[in-house]
Amino acid sequence: MSFIGNRLAARIVEEDASFRTRMMKIADGLDNVIAMGRGDPDFHTPAHIVEAAKKAIDSNEHHYTEPTGIQALREAICVDLKRQYGLNYAAEEIVVTAGVQESIMLCMLGLISAGDEVLITSPRFTTYDTAVHMVGGVPIPVPTYEKDDFALDVAEIEKRITPRTKMFVLVSPNNPTGAVTPPDVIRKIADLAIKNDLIVIADEIYARIIYEGNEHLSIATLAGMKERTITLNGFSKTYAMTGWRVGYLAAPADFVHIMTEPRHTLSINTCTISQFAALAALTGPQEPIERMIAEYGERRSYLMPALSEMGLSYGNPGGAFYMYTNISSTGMPAPEFCEKLLRETGVMLFAGSMFGDESSDYVRISFLQPLEQIKVAMKRMGDFIAANRRPA
Repeated sequence: MSFIGNRLAARIVEEDASFRTRMMKIADGLDNVIAMGRGDPDFHTPAHIVEAAKKAIDSNEHHYTEPTGIQALREAICVDLKRQYGLNYAAEEIVVTAGVQESIMLCMLGLISAGDEVLITSPRFTTYDTAVHMVGGVPIPVPTYEKDDFALDVAEIEKRITPRTKMFVLVSPNNPTGAVTPPDVIRKIADLAIKNDLIVIADEIYARIIYEGNEHLSIATLAGMKERTITLNGFSKTYAMTGWRVGYLAAPADFVHIMTEPRHTLSINTCTISQFAALAALTGPQEPIERMIAEYGERRSYLMPALSEMGLSYGNPGGAFYMYTNISSTGMPAPEFCEKLLRETGVMLFAGSMFGDESSDYVRISFLQPLEQIKVAMKRMGDFIAANRRPA
């Protein structure tokens, strides 16, 4: 290791990126790969959003903004939170960040001290683990199960609460499972948070992408919860704006005030041009978004029976655009399954181990390809399973 590499701060721990890296290297050497692992929407950012960015550049709107974001965008976020989720926030309770990733880091910097325990819905987006580790906290996974469609069980949360528990991270719809925790369970989680004096991080980045028969409830709308909840959301998933890097947090005004300078230290402000694009996303036509969500629904409707026909089970994804699929019936552990499938068929999935899953039974399938491509991928995958299934 290099001179500097040998002098890393204790807060920096080596993450196991080897599987992801290996898969990407394999894919680079193949033709006709169908990528169904990443969480990056395949749609173009809607045209009116792109035009707003171009206009911002031409109008000289590319200088620093307030660290918390341009006033018009923060006000539009408040209107949208009220319209979509019944949340009541004012502009001074909003911080616009460089994607929800930065919101996560800002929350952990501001609230978690050494030794504090953070409960996190699991399988999970492991950025939370990294952020908690970096500030000296202890991430505690709260498992969810296929039999429950990976929705949270309050009993699983309660049994992990200790005197050191400070925060619960509620992600619904969840990545990688697509699980939507039902409103009655959300209410029980709120009661548990109040009883145990917990902070709640409500990560709602996928909350617009909800399928029939499921309902999203924002926990900060419940009595006694707004003052102890930070709601995270953004533009990457709903508006196909992953590379634009615009997210936000909604929190009590005193927290926003105190965290303004740390937010300034992280990146001064979210890209100004992207902020104007995000403003157009909220205030412009929503029909492109509705069409994207409808298309995700069609892909989901195709995938569920297609996977069942292969003898694979899964949790019913109530939201987002993922199928967390049990491949144990193939007789192969998930990392081996994914690597072999990629090498032999060109279909790229991600193993559950990338999402903190300690079993080797699951893969995440992202339905972020056109339906015709998904059909090709499922044909390849079905043929692969038929040829390679191992006896139990």
